Amino acid sequence: MSERLSGGSFDVNYDGVMIHVENATVTITDNSAAVQTRGVPNGYVKGAVSADVEIEVDALNFKKFGAVARAAGSWRGIGEKDFLFYGNAGNEEEKIEVFGCVPMLTDVVGITPSDAKATTKKIKFMVTSPDFIAIDGVPYLSARDTRDLKG
Repeated sequence: MSERLSGGSFDVNYDGVMIHVENATVTITDNSAAVQTRGVPNGYVKGAVSADVEIEVDALNFKKFGAVARAAGSWRGIGEKDFLFYGNAGNEEEKIEVFGCVPMLTDVVGITPSDAKATTKKIKFMVTSPDFIAIDGVPYLSARDTRDLKG
């Protein structure tokens, strides 16, 4: 049997900088819904979409984001940047691109005195680009969804 993808197979790249993450999630919310006529499903409508990225990093990798914040003048001054989550295990490969990510700090202190592991911090990012998310090179949103949004 061949090697399969695992969390350790992934590299995370934030705006060209390699980041080691303890945990990472990319969550899409798609509010599309079935339409009903007299209580019976009768087609669907496309709803609003949103997405966010949440990463947990150790102090060393948090400092990489601190350097970006310092260059921007503040944490809230950091502009849109892209994430690339790339996993390779020989015969298996996965590439998730998330576009226009803007950070929002969440858990900046998480201390457990009895815990024997490195302290971590969580950073959440809202996805703000109409390019949204691509999975293995295939965009989540259709060209019709993003018509007239790209300059």
